[in-house]
Amino acid sequence: MSADILLLGSANERRTKRLFHVSEDPNIATFHPRLPIRSDLDPTIALVWAIDEARLPNFLTPRNCPRVAYNATDKTTDADRKRFFTSSRTEHAVILESKWLPAMLSTTLYLYEFDPAGFILQDDVAGYYVATETQFPILKHVIPDPLSELLRRSVEVRFVNSLWDAADAVQASTLNWSLCRMAYAQPRE
Repeated sequence: MSADILLLGSANERRTKRLFHVSEDPNIATFHPRLPIRSDLDPTIALVWAIDEARLPNFLTPRNCPRVAYNATDKTTDADRKRFFTSSRTEHAVILESKWLPAMLSTTLYLYEFDPAGFILQDDVAGYYVATETQFPILKHVIPDPLSELLRRSVEVRFVNSLWDAADAVQASTLNWSLCRMAYAQPRE
């Protein structure tokens, strides 16, 4: 990771699969399970959520920043690769509304890394992992410039006036995609 790293656990606690929680809060010491609000999950089972490193770029933005994120997989067609990426070497993209550029340049993010042993895979496409027990981060990574961090990770970043055309197009593609915080997006025109 680029940026300052605060060690919260020993190196022996780290595993091959890296799991994170992204926050603007610099002082989270304990992650208690919370009841989900998603209608596709059991509302009586409280969870701690984490994201895997492959899908971490989907969350390297201010929390309420609406975004369309997508990545290529072995199932992505050549036509979709050419249509959705400007470089043949790019595998991941994040599209943001232009009005969020100042926040992208001024927000500091904190990546809380977890020992993956306490988590199970909840959604392979989204890279979501969940735990039913309280979790304690083993590391905290400070990301003072999320835009630079995305670029460092070879993520194609685009700024547009409206996300809706990109959202509609990516949903009909062979890419893995995520539409995040779209309730905060500009209305459809």
